Formats: sequence, structure tokens, C-alpha cells
Amino acid sequence: MGDDVHVPVVGGGARRYVNLDNAATGSASVVVARAVEEFLPWYSSVHRGAGAKSRRSSARYEGARETLLRFVGADPDTHVVLFPRGTTEALNLIAFRLGLRRDDVVVTTAVEHHANLLPWKRQARLRVVDVGEDGVFDTAAVVAALDERPRPAVLAVTGASNVTGWVPPLAEIAAAARSRGVPVVVDAAQLAPHRPIDMTATGIDVLALSGHKLNAPYGAGALVVPRRLLAEGEPMLVGGGAVAAVSHDDVVWADGPDREEAGSPNVLGVVALEAAAADLAGCWAAVREHEDALTRALDAELATVPGLRRYGSTGVDRVPVAVFNLEGVPHDLLAARLSQEHGIGVRSGCFCAHPYVGRLLALTPEQVLRFHEDVRRRERHRLPGAVRASAGRTTTLGDVQALGAALREVAATPQVAREYRADAHGDYEHVSCAHPVG
Repeated sequence: MGDDVHVPVVGGGARRYVNLDNAATGSASVVVARAVEEFLPWYSSVHRGAGAKSRRSSARYEGARETLLRFVGADPDTHVVLFPRGTTEALNLIAFRLGLRRDDVVVTTAVEHHANLLPWKRQARLRVVDVGEDGVFDTAAVVAALDERPRPAVLAVTGASNVTGWVPPLAEIAAAARSRGVPVVVDAAQLAPHRPIDMTATGIDVLALSGHKLNAPYGAGALVVPRRLLAEGEPMLVGGGAVAAVSHDDVVWADGPDREEAGSPNVLGVVALEAAAADLAGCWAAVREHEDALTRALDAELATVPGLRRYGSTGVDRVPVAVFNLEGVPHDLLAARLSQEHGIGVRSGCFCAHPYVGRLLALTPEQVLRFHEDVRRRERHRLPGAVRASAGRTTTLGDVQALGAALREVAATPQVAREYRADAHGDYEHVSCAHPVG
């Protein structure tokens, strides 16, 4: 949905919007929207009513768990699906529920999104697998971290980088961890929209994903977790639905998964997520072929842009994501010019992965400290960063070619930068655009 949206551009007129920000959020799927529309007349609260609508909503909600288990290749006898708001909430939930102590160690990597870094940092100590200048690590580095003492309690690793698109060798990494008795938690927010997942074959214990990355923008995600990990202990969120009995002196918690889903569940979000998963499961071969072509096209187009610098290795397995800067052009100005002159939507900044981007940009510890101090002084316009172009199922080769042409034009017209003004946050706007999005 939205493929035919036109946006105003500098100089008057409008252009078809080119969405190259899929790594942030995928466009709404027609299939998903239709599933939600068809369900809406039956929408009701789940697990709490005797009426026909409530029973139907409850059945649809519980059936979605089975669909998601199949979507990620989990074992229905040992695993269960929870429906948090997305990957961030899912990883916070599992980090809390594992009952980690402050002196426990979690092995993670320099590639991680903040969602797979901060929840673990709050609960335990981090042991971080570093990356080289090419932005990747190898399995041997993970093994070394797993073998270091004290023995880690968890390995938390991304399935695909939201910055460079790199897909780590999960099967090798998971095998190394499992042979040492270390459970494996995977942030699959970027992996799930692009590649089929088989938790059982790969050896993944826990997996988190987000619906909005899967063209299902209704606020639901999934946490796939062994039932045994939820058998004891208190949930992260408490309230109605999470309990079997309550008095002023005692609480009897519900069995999982209800124990972990306090409050009225997001039924519409789950219906949307189920529809997206079922849709993707039926076309993986076509998706992979199309996205491999997009990745090659991105690399080819960016290679033609004078003064453009790429970050991360292009010679590794990747989903269609590229991160770069243009010589002499601030990253946020480059993103603004692509948008306001060419109708191309990209992302700029550090992509909720500050340590990784800092590593790719080769920032020194002193530079990192300086930009942290800049933030404390509210001087956000001085933050380092890069520009990310990310493709997906609905991206066309023409969209990628349009990006290349736009970047070449920006590189050839540096004088146009004088027509932009930056606000206190570092957001740029062309002087002719009082309302750039119409």
C-alpha cells in the first residue's frame, strides 16, 4: 500500500515516493490490510467473554501462535509464541524473565541494535565480540568469547544487521553456543522480512521479531521461547489476564503464555502479523531472488557515485541494505536532499546502533565521548552518522536506479547545499519548503 503516493519536491510539482527506508518500517501490505478489515466485524476482547465474537477472537488469537511457530520453524512441543509490541519489548521481556544476576555474563556483539544490547546491559554484564574495519566478526571470535571465564549465561546475537545488512553465520554460532550449554537468543527483526528461519535446524533457543518490519503495521511482534523458561517466576508486566487468582495477600500466576501477556491483547496486531507471516511463507524463493538482485543493483549504483564512501563489507551474505556517506555532505543534509529534491526516503544517523556505527566510522574514544557530551548539551546537530538505503519486497530495480541518479546529481551540485537551513536538531529543510511533506 502507498506505492502510488506522490510527494512535493523542490522546484514545484511532485514525484512518486521511493521508499528506501524498509529497514526501519516496511510499507503496509494489501494482504495484511485485507485480513484486518475482514476480521474487524468480529473484533472483541480475547479470553474474557462468552459471546460469539469473543470466542472467535480468542480462537484467531491462539491460532496465530501456531502460524508463527511454523513461520520460524520452532518445535510446537517445546516452544510457545508470545505477542509483545515488537522486538524491543520481546528482548526486554526475555532478559527480565531469565532471572539473570548482575554478575552474570551475556555474550553479545558490536553489531547489535540497541534493542539487543540495552536490555542485557540492564540485567547483567556484557562481553562484546568486536568487529573489524569491515564491520563483521567470525565464528572463532564468538567461540573465544564463549570460552572466556566466567562462563556466559546467554549468547545474544543479531540475525541480520540493520545497519549494513550483513547476515552472520547463525547455524555455526548457535552450534558453538549449544555445545557449551549456552542458550542462544536471536534478534530477528531484520532477518525475518528477508530470509526463511528454521529455529530447530539452526539451533536457536529464543527468537524475537517485529510485525512492522513484515509489512504488518498494527503494533504486534513475536517472542518465540521455550515453555520451560516461563514455567516459574513473575512476569515482566503484571495485571489482568496474567493471573489465575488474586487476593490482597496472595497472587497465583496464570500458566504461560497468559502469564506474560497482562492486559487486553492487541488482537488486530496479531491478526495482521499472522497474515504477514502466512503471506511471506508462500513466496520465499521469489523474495530471495528479487532481493539478491536488489543487493547487486545497490552495489552497482553506489559504485558510480563520485565521492561516496561505503561502510561494511560488500563481500558477505547480506540483505538489501547499504550504508554510506558522500564526501563533503553531512549525512542528514544528504538525506534531506534525497527527500526534498528527489522524493526518495532514506534514513540518516546512527540507526539505533551507536556502538556499531561508531566502529564503522572509526570514531576514537575521545570522539565518542565528545558526541555524548554534545547530546547532553542538546547539540544534536553535531552527531556523527551515515545514510542508509534499505530495500524490500516492493522495491523495484527502478527505485534503486533512481537512488543512483539522485546521488550523482547531489554529488555534482554541491552549491545547492547553500539553499538548505538546519534547525537545532540538525534537520535540514530547503528554503522554499515551508511544509516539505505537503
